Amino acid sequence: MSTIDWIPDGCRDAALFSILALCWGSSFVAIEIGLEYVPPLLFAGLRYAIAGAIVFAYAAVVNDRVRPAGRGEWAAVTVAGTFVIALYHGLLYLGELYVSGAVAATIVSTAPILTAGFAGVVLPEERLAPAGIAGLILGLVGVIAVVQPSSAALGSDVTVGAVLVFGSAVAFALGSVLVRPIDSALPIETLQAWAMLIGAGVLLGWAFLRGESVAAIELTSATVLSFSYLTLVSGVFAFFLYFELLERTGATQVILVSYAEPVVAMGVSWVALGYLVDSLTLVGLVTILAGFVMIKRKALRSVLRSALDGASSTTP
Repeated sequence: MSTIDWIPDGCRDAALFSILALCWGSSFVAIEIGLEYVPPLLFAGLRYAIAGAIVFAYAAVVNDRVRPAGRGEWAAVTVAGTFVIALYHGLLYLGELYVSGAVAATIVSTAPILTAGFAGVVLPEERLAPAGIAGLILGLVGVIAVVQPSSAALGSDVTVGAVLVFGSAVAFALGSVLVRPIDSALPIETLQAWAMLIGAGVLLGWAFLRGESVAAIELTSATVLSFSYLTLVSGVFAFFLYFELLERTGATQVILVSYAEPVVAMGVSWVALGYLVDSLTLVGLVTILAGFVMIKRKALRSVLRSALDGASSTTP
């Protein structure tokens, strides 16, 4: 029996999408809260060490392959672990020392746009058309609207945080592209488990080099709640939903979760912390989304057509 059989069949895709967006969008705020008590790289490394072990156990149950074989598969998990887990989360956690979770989520929503841009350079068959280049530029304009740079703000904590978070989006996008040409038949659950474990190792090594210590952790109820939520809900449960949604709908619809995450992060920030984003951040988010729509217009048109066809076929 599937883990989502309790959801009515007609609304499963929408429910999975919404729950996944809630899990990953709220994680930005959970990180912001946890960073008050735990050093950033140690926080991320310990989170993914535990999450990776759980996902590895799950992969061992659902697949007959739990170990990469050959250079290609080892290269795939190493690239994913280094870029998509370690560099992405390391820079994100460091950046959230200076900017709010809501702002971080908005900047990170550029990752799909950056992925398309890098793919256009690295993979000749995915070279961007003029409209795609315009979409990429529009996405970068959206980031500028969020950061609101000025000569007075250069070098400020907010600017440093925004640059670090944008670097995390760059790392995620670059890793997503670099792993594509690698010849690997590794099941996605196994690949994700190994990526988490390798990424955790890199993060913990980075934390050691940075001088972070377990002794610096303040063990409070907020610490336990934040860490447990990020590890078990955003790091394990959400990835199970991701695997299911990816299989049911395909990559394009899953990518759209990135644009629901900032909205969730803004709402959770307001409810939990009383933080409201300014109007320029909202403008930036809409601009970034518009850039993505320009780049992925054909794929989105196909997704919309399929959704409309599915709806019409179920109408009595």
